[in-house]
Amino acid sequence: MTAHTTDVRMLIVEDDPEMALGLKDFFEMEGYQVDRAADGEEALQYITSLPPYDVVLLDIRMPKMNGFDVLREARRAEVRTPIIVVSVENSRESRLQGFELGADDYVGKPFNAEELAARVKAVLRRSNSPAHAPMELFEVGPVTINFSTHAAQREGEPVDFTALEFDILRYFIQHRGRTVSRKQLLRDVWGISGEVTTRTIDRHVASIRKKIEDDPNAPEHIETVYGIGYKFSG
Repeated sequence: MTAHTTDVRMLIVEDDPEMALGLKDFFEMEGYQVDRAADGEEALQYITSLPPYDVVLLDIRMPKMNGFDVLREARRAEVRTPIIVVSVENSRESRLQGFELGADDYVGKPFNAEELAARVKAVLRRSNSPAHAPMELFEVGPVTINFSTHAAQREGEPVDFTALEFDILRYFIQHRGRTVSRKQLLRDVWGISGEVTTRTIDRHVASIRKKIEDDPNAPEHIETVYGIGYKFSG
């Protein structure tokens, strides 16, 4: 492994000292600036403090506050930092719960360190890199979205989208005019295959509608196709 430097700040939330040290050493060798939180309360304090971290690796089984609660409270505090859950709790139910609460990715233990590093780079690209965006400016009604800078405005006022909401909206735009199933969204945006058993996607879509629709209860742009999914009209 060749060490290189980067300005990326990472927080590792892990109570197992051996696991935490191994991850810290690995990502420092990759050039990341790494901090560690050993319990959930400490993690939430770090995550909600400035300057913000660029990425967080979050375990679920943590003392004082579990990782799901940390994730929930961080998103309630409008923290938009990419958060990757890294947990031995790797059931489909746990993975979907993580995504529902706002995780950007979910990696089960045991994991391959190189794969984890690749997933970290992927979420960083998703949240930061102009090269990742297939388009730059796109207008949805009164909302102007810049996918290169991950910024949006509505009549001159900033609109905050999470990185995951940007990805969902980008996916809709790329497939505009077509019906997109929830299964497709889970597979292509979240990377989960199988049958959809939760309303996770619906909650994210509801959040996006509040930001782009004049009347979220009578949406003009993201139409619900009952029993299947959604259709986007620009």
